Amino acid sequence: MDVLIHALVGLHIIGIAALLGGFLSQMKAMGKGEARMSPGMLHGALTMLVTGVALVGVHQSQGDTLNNIKIGIKLALLIVILGLVYVKRDEEKVAAPLFGTVGALTATNVFIAVLWV
Repeated sequence: MDVLIHALVGLHIIGIAALLGGFLSQMKAMGKGEARMSPGMLHGALTMLVTGVALVGVHQSQGDTLNNIKIGIKLALLIVILGLVYVKRDEEKVAAPLFGTVGALTATNVFIAVLWV
């Protein structure tokens, strides 16, 4: 079961990298007002959602105790991120504050995962 958990964590990190990498690679374009939600950002957010839910399920099936408040907050942030990326995915230009919100929420999600024990 440990191999499955480690594989899911690895895929979860790849999803974070795709979402945050898509944001960071367009910081210059965001300053010009020309940033857009790339398909990689959408796929990264979906990967995070699927692997996160799978990780919770695997841990619960083993009887591990989980911090449901932390998981709920991370899920809520991810749903907002996913909603913004999904709705704006076909637009050529996304407003800088909206695009920045996606990056800020993603970074917040990472810091919650790492710092909240």
